[in-house]
Amino acid sequence: MSILHRLVPAVAIALAGTFFGIAAYVNLVEHLARLNLAAGALLAQWKISYAAGIAIQLPLVIITWAVCLLAWWLTRDWRWIVGGLLMLANWPWTLAFIAPVNSALNGTAPEAAGPATMQLIERWGQFHAVRTAFGGCALLVFVWAMSRGRGAEARST
Repeated sequence: MSILHRLVPAVAIALAGTFFGIAAYVNLVEHLARLNLAAGALLAQWKISYAAGIAIQLPLVIITWAVCLLAWWLTRDWRWIVGGLLMLANWPWTLAFIAPVNSALNGTAPEAAGPATMQLIERWGQFHAVRTAFGGCALLVFVWAMSRGRGAEARST
């Protein structure tokens, strides 16, 4: 087995793990801490986090998908495509559910934030948890593909 056959799947796992780790951190740490702030401060902090998230998570999904396609091409293992589709599922989910909430939050000035803003932020956290789940499931599928591939390799030698 070539170095490329080993390296590409490992990179896919690392990318999916990075995506999942960031998304889980946002849901389990940052978002929960943010909910303890007053509405104006909460919204101001969310806007900073949102800008960083756009810059990080969108490219991670695209790059992970490209690496998954390469892993599938090299291994012909359908699980790389399934995991890649789970990563890509973040896009339609985000466009359908999270983007309208993002627009409403971005259109609100921190000084105008109130109970409705708090409800939107809570809904945003629930929707974002689905993104986290997509990333976690993709990571599990990739680890499964990698572990099964190593088992088959060990049996053939």
